[in-house]
Amino acid sequence: MLKKSLLVSGVLASLISTAGAQNWQDTLEEAKGQTVYWNAWGGSDNINAYIDWIKSSVKDEYQVNLKHVKLADTADAVSRVLAEKAAGNNANGSIDLIWINGENFRTLKNNNLLFGPFSQGLPNYQYIDESSKKSLTQDFGTNVDGMESPWGAAQVIFMYDTATVSQPPKSMAQLLNYAENNPGRISYPEPPQFLGTTFLKQALIETTHYPSALSKPVSQVDFDQVTQPLWSFLDKLHPNTWRSGTSFPSSSEQMMRLLDDQEIDLALSFDVSAASVQIDQGNLSDTVRSYVFDRGTIGNTHFVAIPYNSASTAGAQVVANFLLSPKAQIKKQDPTTWGDLSVLSYSKLAQADQTAFNNLPRGIATLTLAELGESLPEPHVSWVEALEKEWRKRYAK
Repeated sequence: MLKKSLLVSGVLASLISTAGAQNWQDTLEEAKGQTVYWNAWGGSDNINAYIDWIKSSVKDEYQVNLKHVKLADTADAVSRVLAEKAAGNNANGSIDLIWINGENFRTLKNNNLLFGPFSQGLPNYQYIDESSKKSLTQDFGTNVDGMESPWGAAQVIFMYDTATVSQPPKSMAQLLNYAENNPGRISYPEPPQFLGTTFLKQALIETTHYPSALSKPVSQVDFDQVTQPLWSFLDKLHPNTWRSGTSFPSSSEQMMRLLDDQEIDLALSFDVSAASVQIDQGNLSDTVRSYVFDRGTIGNTHFVAIPYNSASTAGAQVVANFLLSPKAQIKKQDPTTWGDLSVLSYSKLAQADQTAFNNLPRGIATLTLAELGESLPEPHVSWVEALEKEWRKRYAK
């Protein structure tokens, strides 16, 4: 009886696998000739160049025409989908794929404005180990549920020049002490710029007396009680920051320019290879190095999602699947291309692909995975708006 049961199970698994392969073949055929409008941040030359490579690759391999619609803010794409829904455009939307995560994903998911679930049906999803990172299935506290496909991982890193700083601060408490002893040498991007908001979240994680509250929706906790230590910290920090807290950098890129001009001593980035890339391009001194705080820094996963009214869902899935291919992930993690961390599980890869990852050059200022350590989870996405609103009320000029 057991043998018969095992035989039936094996036959069912084979049938499911065959059906899945046929469904994907149908998707590939449908995708041929489709144009996919990919709305993705366009503020980095090396990332834009990588997306250009993706465009040529999917054109050559799958006859999919990929168009990069460069965004300054992903919220602009979300607003467009919402506007199309309000206008009754439910079948021929202007966006087929969005580089997305966090609050923007939650907005589309909660308003039923996404196609899917689709990600777990992509053939290259076999390389994902969902148990390896909470952020693969929980996007800033929102269940992914297959409605977006991962394609990269990021973690906050700090940069400093070893020629001028011997012992950089490795916690928020140390950073405050450093600022008080070195007035004007510390800053962070102005919220709501995403890295500035991330700085607030990192500081909140380290200062609050109620860390477990951060995984809950902000409406379910006492916001004032949880965040009071954060504002006390910033009240002490700001008078000792660059321009005495009357002005803040607009981005990580500006922070790196200020670091190179020796106006500040620390810069931040969500790109672990940022320092190495800028050194290679001659924008930072080769004495600059990266590091993370002793207790870790915030990390997350970024995804691509398909709006519900895309007319090219087959083509969008083909692009999302290619982004998960070892070929695309290896190139993306190459620091001379981008240096973005792969989302693939090393143990699930073929030996040749493992070797290719092992042989990637590592930039002079790029931390190893061991040096990055365990990343800190993002607070629930609802904290973003609440923190930004309170910060503007207290500090915006």
